[in-house]
Amino acid sequence: MARAGTIARRTFLVGSVAILGGVAFGYYQYKRPAKNPLLDGLPDGEAALTPYVLINADGVTLITPRADMGQGSYSVQAALIAEELDVELDQIKVDPGPPSKAYYNTALANEAVPFPSTDQSAAAKAMRGTVDAVIKFMGMQLTGGSTTVPDGYEKLRVAGAVARETLKAAAAKQTGLAVPQLKTARGAVILPDGKRIPYQALAATAAAIDPVTDVTLRPSTQWRLVGKPMQRVDMIAKSTGTQSYGIDMRMDGMVHAAIRLNPRKGGDVIGFDASTAKEMRGVQQIVPVTGGVGVIANNTWRAFQAVDAIEVEWGEAPYPAEQDQHWQALSDTLDSGEQDSQPRDDGDVDAAPITIEAEYRAPYLAHAPLEPLNAIVMVTDARVDVWTGNQIPRMTQASVAKMTGVPVDDVHVHIQMMGGSFGHRLEDDVVKRCTELAMALPGTPVKLTYKREEDTAQDFTRPIAMMRGRGAVDGGRVTAMDIRVASPSVLDSQMGERQGLGLPGPDASITQALWDQPYAIPNYRVTGYRAPKLGPVSSWRSVGASQNGFFHENFLNELIHAAGADPIEERLRLMTDAPSRKVLEAVAEMSGWGSDLGANKARGVAFSLSFGTPVAEVIEITNSDDGIRLDKVWVAAEVGRVIDPVNFENLVQGGVIWGLGHAINSQITYADGMAEQENFYDFEGLRNYQAPEIFVRGMENRDHVTGVGEPPVPPAAPALAEAIFQATGERPTEMPFANNFNFA
Repeated sequence: MARAGTIARRTFLVGSVAILGGVAFGYYQYKRPAKNPLLDGLPDGEAALTPYVLINADGVTLITPRADMGQGSYSVQAALIAEELDVELDQIKVDPGPPSKAYYNTALANEAVPFPSTDQSAAAKAMRGTVDAVIKFMGMQLTGGSTTVPDGYEKLRVAGAVARETLKAAAAKQTGLAVPQLKTARGAVILPDGKRIPYQALAATAAAIDPVTDVTLRPSTQWRLVGKPMQRVDMIAKSTGTQSYGIDMRMDGMVHAAIRLNPRKGGDVIGFDASTAKEMRGVQQIVPVTGGVGVIANNTWRAFQAVDAIEVEWGEAPYPAEQDQHWQALSDTLDSGEQDSQPRDDGDVDAAPITIEAEYRAPYLAHAPLEPLNAIVMVTDARVDVWTGNQIPRMTQASVAKMTGVPVDDVHVHIQMMGGSFGHRLEDDVVKRCTELAMALPGTPVKLTYKREEDTAQDFTRPIAMMRGRGAVDGGRVTAMDIRVASPSVLDSQMGERQGLGLPGPDASITQALWDQPYAIPNYRVTGYRAPKLGPVSSWRSVGASQNGFFHENFLNELIHAAGADPIEERLRLMTDAPSRKVLEAVAEMSGWGSDLGANKARGVAFSLSFGTPVAEVIEITNSDDGIRLDKVWVAAEVGRVIDPVNFENLVQGGVIWGLGHAINSQITYADGMAEQENFYDFEGLRNYQAPEIFVRGMENRDHVTGVGEPPVPPAAPALAEAIFQATGERPTEMPFANNFNFA
């Protein structure tokens, strides 16, 4: 059987090599297709025409390697493949596929270069191409950064086209007809006389020929799926309560586990007494794990009860014990003057006549997805199997291999549908702890489920951050803005401490969505400061942009108010990027900006460019006797191409709700080294009665495509802050706003 190739197309790479770990990788190696993982052990009669299309007697399975956490990524990936493969979404199955270098994320380079996303110069493209080569050689299979659509937009359509043309070639071989005489539709090759040959009937022949890689993608005028409203492939299951998540998995012979880890995250276990727990009903084993202790029992509830009965003496936290100390550490970091980076320094801020100064704060935030962390691990001498919801399958595979001593290729990670993540499942600690438990019980599948309280206590949160801003206005215009922000490093905490990837250089997330905003302020400086180790932190929905959007746009609104200018008109005057200008103009038109609002009503506006996607939001509120009520939100977002208008609207609305809920209600604080919040009752999102009506417009004014899962989050908090200021005369300077303002 001939080996089928994969399509790994990139449009630009300057120079002949990319440098990784001191080894020069030539252009040929970069362009060479990765091994198709679906070919390993492929039975006779089945065809893996590309790493994304598997055909057998059961039908067509589309491989969708970007994890689905509720954002609809399986559907959008399937639609991109199906568009060219000529199958309908009701004809196919989806599968996330195995961990493999073939599924590296081609869009990660966009955020990993020192060029703003609006810079499409030759130098910027060259750098992105070089970084992409490094990411390919590393095999960085990761879901995050709103990269699912930009990563798959071309390569998944190419994969579908390759499979389609290869199936036509197989049909031509079977029938003796010429390929130009054949057509395809609804999962079949159609002969000139109208006879249909299902793709399944062509699988064996297609597997025996070389894939047809010289393909031309169809123009958008011929699209059946992309750009049109779709029913997601998981819609029926989720609407009927039949969708299976990782937490729902059951296996023959499976045992259940619960753990307690030091609530002072990363602290030691001095000792524990499990004598009571050992005697409790259903308990099979007590197992020490890194940072705590676990219980294996015959069901989850009994494991929960038993682990709570263990008396543990915990060590001290490896970070400041009290919340005030965390804020003081940020203040001291800003005072120290020791910069991590200064990615923007236009004009001469120091010579500007500074008239306005401000300090803003953003708290730690938990991820708190509805589905608590869980995993199933089975360890044998020959292999390890892992079933879990996870965004970093190859990193997880490597972690488990290192722990067990089993070769990486013999660690099989089976990714499950996730009930939310928001960055939580970019970590693999639940798999590591479950692996420790499973190693104590070889040959038995062990399922570890975190209690909600344990999930919250052990969460690696969004970083705490502090911004100090200085600015100047003159003649009704903003003339200077100097932003200094301090935050712990996500790079150090997430990738360094927990993944062992010590990456050199500044942490770009500290200044993300601050330095690259497309404003031509004459004197414009952004400086990042890396705080010392505080509470362990991780990526959170929109990463550094989540707090920096609040910092940048709230302070810009403060400067515009001092200048006596209109918030939208002044932004338009300063704007240097045409697509960004258009989203501002669109949101002004959508909201009727400048119209009379009536008594006790106010509006605020904010803009943020994050993950390559410019988003503008206007929020309207009422300052009622019962408190501030959110009435309406208007959002315009530029993504280049809207793949599914229905899912696009849902993602934008969800991002706004997420951003507003956390801005108003949420924080994680520390006392005695432990998170004080433990469940949804004291870590609230936005309540139904608080939710505004949200109007969305997707815009398509660029050639390149970007994502929308995260970009609606950053403008939400500053737009609300400005509306509150307009309504009350008091400007929110720290989140959550409910600490200082009443909400209806």
